[in-house]
Amino acid sequence: MRVVHVPFGYFPDVVGGTEVYVAQLARDLGAHGVDSVIAAPSAGALGTRYEHEGRPVYRFPLSGGARLEDLYGAGDEVGARAIADILEDVRADVLHLHAFTRAASVRAVQAARRVGVRVVFTYHTPTASCVRGTLLRHGHEPCDGALITERCAACLLESRGVPPAIGEALARVPISLGSALGSTGLSGGVVTALRARELTSTRHAAFRQLVTESDAIVAVCEWVRSLLLRAGAPPNRLVLSRQGTPARAYTPPRMRSADGPLRLVYVGRLHPTKGVQVVLRALAANRDLPVVLDVFGATQDADGAAYRAELLSLSAGDSRVLFRGPLPADRVVDTLAAYDATVVPSQWLETGPLTVLESFAAGTPVIGSNLGGICELVAHERDGLLVPHADTNQWGLALRRVADDRALLDRLRAGIQPPRSTDDVARDMAAVYERISSRRSSGSAATAGVA
Repeated sequence: MRVVHVPFGYFPDVVGGTEVYVAQLARDLGAHGVDSVIAAPSAGALGTRYEHEGRPVYRFPLSGGARLEDLYGAGDEVGARAIADILEDVRADVLHLHAFTRAASVRAVQAARRVGVRVVFTYHTPTASCVRGTLLRHGHEPCDGALITERCAACLLESRGVPPAIGEALARVPISLGSALGSTGLSGGVVTALRARELTSTRHAAFRQLVTESDAIVAVCEWVRSLLLRAGAPPNRLVLSRQGTPARAYTPPRMRSADGPLRLVYVGRLHPTKGVQVVLRALAANRDLPVVLDVFGATQDADGAAYRAELLSLSAGDSRVLFRGPLPADRVVDTLAAYDATVVPSQWLETGPLTVLESFAAGTPVIGSNLGGICELVAHERDGLLVPHADTNQWGLALRRVADDRALLDRLRAGIQPPRSTDDVARDMAAVYERISSRRSSGSAATAGVA
């Protein structure tokens, strides 16, 4: 069995949790008789091929100009052709999309199906279905993820700075008018705003097409499974397979000294949706709080660099906060084991995140936002604390509570259970690949599963 995995990007570039997941999955699938090849878009105009951790990696080009129709719709034609060539070159049995982008697209799905390659899609981030990208209405209220064109278009416009009343009016602009504007080739903020309903409708149609044409759709948490059902995913193709960490990583809980400040750590991408700013504001409002916070943050683009600068300004003069470079994936668990608690202050609906599982693998409690996958993984008062995600005051109270009550910290640490392993995930995926491949001739879909 040979599988081509398509994430957002790949190593050695700066990557996020999806790419870490893919790398670990590709490694562990080998023990289950599955050879993995990685294919990811390249920043350059030409494709390249290299190896990472002993596995082939293809980097393929996309067309030069990113049209709105490609971004919101079926995807990039050049990228789809490149994926088709890779599938043929490696004689793939399965194409596994770990993103829904102009590269990992409906066109890529159709290219695979034309040559008889089965398709799996895993929903890793809200950007797959949410035009705002966060699944937070008005930026703070968790959304049910239902694909309601006018509602979603108005939310998209608000996220771009359009006043709500104007956004709601623009969200009712006829789709036919948006299509007519698109056909003129005109561009710019006003044109895009007038096309918001049309583009949102196009994105929704593309996502529905993705989940109906895929042979199996993987949800990594329960809220994603529910969202996918609302979006029209066939129940008998839907698989719940939660994320995991390397089995060897689990560290039994141990008691910490009551001396010294509370040692907190953040590990992950630097982006406003990750919420580090909320913790920094909570610390700024509690200058007497005896804590230290180490931020191991990765910036992926110019926006990330700008956000890092904003965080540095926000914490200027606070010697309790130290910014460090990103951690290699194989050092995260050992690093987290040296801290009293991991902060996971996400401001969007996470499907994991992996940091929670890595923290539990290290035997370290989590103080996290009461949102999405975090509240599915963290049991409040048992192995961590859940905090209203955007409430700076509540974050300050939670940090003070743990800093002042080391017995609470010991109790939370003792409540941690070994997390699910990446080998468990690989076993799930190998079973999915086998089911959809063995039924190629009959055309029937994968049976739903829960892990």
